[in-house]
This record gives sequence, C-alpha cells and structure tokens, in this order.
Amino acid sequence: MLVLSRQRDESIIIGDNIVVTIVDIRGDKVRLGINAPTEIPVHRQEIYEAIQRENRRASRVDPKDTRGLGTPSASPRRPADR
Repeated sequence: MLVLSRQRDESIIIGDNIVVTIVDIRGDKVRLGINAPTEIPVHRQEIYEAIQRENRRASRVDPKDTRGLGTPSASPRRPADR
C-alpha cells in the first residue's frame, strides 16, 4: 500500500483522470473530494462491500424458483397476415 501525507487543499492524482483532494480535517475525520470520470464508480468501502454482497445474493438462483418458466423458444411467432 502506498501511503502519502497531504494537508488540507492538497491533492493526489491517480492515473490521468482521477484527483483526490483533502477538503477538510477535523479531529480524526478527513473529508475527501474526488474528481473522477462518471464511468468510474466511486463508493465508500462499506457501501461497495454491501453492493457486492447483494449482487452475490441476487445471482444465486434456487432451482425451485425456475419451475414453470418453460424452455425458451428460438424466436417469438408472428401472427399470419390475413
């Protein structure tokens, strides 16, 4: 792990397009400002872990939940023109 020291209003650059700025320091809390492209998700760690847990839970399929779904057809049939 890379450890850097920064003061209020100082930044670090990650890659070419992510800037992390120290916005405020109060006691043992640090506020960070993060400028990143919108296609790069930015989450607090506890939120990211909750998303991952929910995604894993949602991806598990109970076989009894799939009964009655039938077999997928190759393509929907169109009614004959009259």
